Amino acid sequence: MRARDLAIPYLTVDVNSDATAAARLMAEHQLPGLLVLGTDGAPKAILPASQLVKALVPAYVIEDPTLAAVVDEKHADRICEALAGRSVADCLPAQSGPPPVAVPDDTALEVAALMAQARSPLVAVVETAKDGPHLLGVITASHLLHELLAGEEPDGSQPTPPVV
Repeated sequence: MRARDLAIPYLTVDVNSDATAAARLMAEHQLPGLLVLGTDGAPKAILPASQLVKALVPAYVIEDPTLAAVVDEKHADRICEALAGRSVADCLPAQSGPPPVAVPDDTALEVAALMAQARSPLVAVVETAKDGPHLLGVITASHLLHELLAGEEPDGSQPTPPVV
């Protein structure tokens, strides 16, 4: 199985997208993260849902989580206002590097190794053309596992767990 066969359509945002809209997109579709595209359409980063949650929490509460208990519900219910006026680029992790990218001919094992090395729930599949990069889709960790496990037991039986 090749990366082009494993790639599925996936929601993306660009670096200038509104952070609140990105959070809503993640919440509505229950996504672990979003693929962030640069202005040229090439994959630039992955914005994990956990990073958006972190952007909602005041820095003093992150430093001392016991302070969360003293914030009254009225203020806690307005926590999402922290994203107002912010872009996706503003919410990316400080050490955010480029996302893992597979080429269409990469094998499932190559994709799995790339995903494991980057500790990423997503791998973008990009085809390079003369006019620039073309995103073919994304391979999620859960989709990759589903496809790999589907090929393991052709008779439909359950694999025997190892004895430890």
